[in-house]
Amino acid sequence: QVQLVESGGGLVQAGDSLRLACAASGRTSSLNTIGWYRQAPGKEREFVGVISLSGGSTNYADFVKGRFTISRDNAKNTVYLQMNSLKPEDTGVYYCAGLPEYRNPNIVQYWGKGTLVSVSP
Repeated sequence: QVQLVESGGGLVQAGDSLRLACAASGRTSSLNTIGWYRQAPGKEREFVGVISLSGGSTNYADFVKGRFTISRDNAKNTVYLQMNSLKPEDTGVYYCAGLPEYRNPNIVQYWGKGTLVSVSP
């Protein structure tokens, strides 16, 4: 089993930056890919981006390209989501997830419990 714990959420103003962290524990050697997802109030959860833990390749949803960056620190078993130029529509609960396949973000093995990001106008 793998446990994922998100941190770094909070209340910020539009235009600000925030960095989220996803710390993995347990059988981390079984992890191949970490993804970030978010769920806005009243909406379904959506894909934000993904990183390969081996090669470091990343892929992002169109609505965050150029603003969000995913990175990893394998020594710390931690993946980061750097969010810049935040907008009110970025408000939501952000989740990290363990995926078996980099190219298929629809299949998730493990979910974290999420961290809340609130962006005020």
